[in-house]
Amino acid sequence: TIDLVLDTLPGRRADLEAAGADPSPIGDLDPSATDLEGYLFPETYQFPRDVAGEALMREMVDRFREVFGPEERRRAAELGMTVRQVTTLASLVEKETGDPAERALVSSVFHNRLRRGMLLQCDPTVIFALVKDGVYEGRIGRKDLQHESPYNTYLHPGLPPGPIASPGEEAIRAALHPSETAFLYFVSMNDGTHHFSRSLTEHQQAVNRYQRGGRGR
Repeated sequence: TIDLVLDTLPGRRADLEAAGADPSPIGDLDPSATDLEGYLFPETYQFPRDVAGEALMREMVDRFREVFGPEERRRAAELGMTVRQVTTLASLVEKETGDPAERALVSSVFHNRLRRGMLLQCDPTVIFALVKDGVYEGRIGRKDLQHESPYNTYLHPGLPPGPIASPGEEAIRAALHPSETAFLYFVSMNDGTHHFSRSLTEHQQAVNRYQRGGRGR
């Protein structure tokens, strides 16, 4: 999300990068944050072109605070999760599906996997890692799944160390309120939606049907 802001206001890179790298606006919410990734709420804003980077970032963070308010923090505590963990999980949901009807289902898969100690195997985390390390080539292959990074959920169990994008309100809600399912896998049906499966056998059949050897969680 920080990169999107930089692209929106060309010529302001130094100012905006410095503001985005300063985690102080969210220090009370996420003491372990090293930047504002995940907390710049995605919405349409109107700013003058000469707006100070700090003011721009703070308004986006303030909007995040409105969405992730006291009720959401209480729910996170009920789940035994920190604000950072919920925001990170929500960012995975945000990147995995654009279909509002699926977000709570995708969230349920990740919650179920986390409870079982399974790898999340979330492709967007691999892409984030590759971009972060400057080696992304526009798509990912099998070799990329072995790219060493703490963000690579094909290699490392649990959530990645932080958000990989700034989640919207629906993704945050889904992370906090997953559907009650037994689903452990999902794969794209190539129409913007996914097939969800309870077992590896069912999942492999869906992969063969929809991806012909491709991958899915």
